[in-house]
Amino acid sequence: MASNRELREGYSTGSCAAAAAKAAALRALGSPCPASVEITTPEERIFTLPVVGYEDGSCGVIKDAGDDPDSTDGIMIRAAVKLSPAPGAVSFLAGEGVGTVTLPGLKVPIGEPAINPVPRMMIERALREVIGARGAEVTISAPQGAEVAKRTFNPRLGIVGGISILGTSGRVKPMNEASLLESLTLELNTHAAEGREAVAVAFAGTGENALRRAYEINNRAVVQCGNYIGHLLDESARLGLKRLLIGGHPGKLLKVAAGSFNTHNRTGGGAKEALCAQAAIAGAPAATVKALYECPTTEEAMRLVRKEGLDFLWTILARIAAKRCEERAFEDIKTAVAFIDNGGIILGATDDAPSFAEEIRDGK
Repeated sequence: MASNRELREGYSTGSCAAAAAKAAALRALGSPCPASVEITTPEERIFTLPVVGYEDGSCGVIKDAGDDPDSTDGIMIRAAVKLSPAPGAVSFLAGEGVGTVTLPGLKVPIGEPAINPVPRMMIERALREVIGARGAEVTISAPQGAEVAKRTFNPRLGIVGGISILGTSGRVKPMNEASLLESLTLELNTHAAEGREAVAVAFAGTGENALRRAYEINNRAVVQCGNYIGHLLDESARLGLKRLLIGGHPGKLLKVAAGSFNTHNRTGGGAKEALCAQAAIAGAPAATVKALYECPTTEEAMRLVRKEGLDFLWTILARIAAKRCEERAFEDIKTAVAFIDNGGIILGATDDAPSFAEEIRDGK
């Protein structure tokens, strides 16, 4: 039976780091480790977070993401604080499991710990409540962070060594799509900041592997957009990218050809209609069109296309999908499209797909 209860919010890694730093500062001043501390979020909400103390004087807070399927849920965020006797700034170091930025285009400069600006502000605010104007060096760590980071966007963003300390509100809203879109924007921005004008686009991991195999792309210039191809097009145009090579399985790209720019099953439709319409226009018998429409899966439709000698449809549909994408971006971006099966075989593509791939391989 479905539950009608409201999903429980959690708190961000930034909130955890701020609370851990405040507790560690109290210890640095000679107080015992508190059982909990209060922090104030950017929304001026007060959170009371439980604290764990360690023998080395550091303190930790376990991340609670509420009912959100957050990859960092349940991990320990630790802070160690060294105080200066004189007034001064708060500086930040990356401890075990917290990443370091290695690419331009992110919110934090190259070489800095991957602690975003709002969490830095939260940490400093929490510290100032305890230490006043004194200078401090804060080391944030996450012992499980290196492993957890493998399940995040960080490797694609050029953040090495662990997770990022994130959060703009201090809290985690369950199933918040905004964080996924922000990560996608950040990844695109790293490419724009490097001066790239062309990148390749896949929908997910299997599609990326197939795209790389099909066009022999071995560098980092492949972006996964998930279901959010529309957001990717909008942000690519805004950031000044000029050319996209979009490669994907017919299950996704047929929806784009039909004009759907969010390809999630709940929102993106039209795949079989796009295929059947082009089959009919090409003169396929009505019985074949009907059989295509009644295929229970895209894979079954692909087999029928092959059996009926309709493989040329994939090139036609690639041109249609490319036109849809360019119209979405108001012609600010040129788009090459390739229909690719999961084995990396190109089913059909626009004429410019090979030249786009060559540019992307060369890293220009």
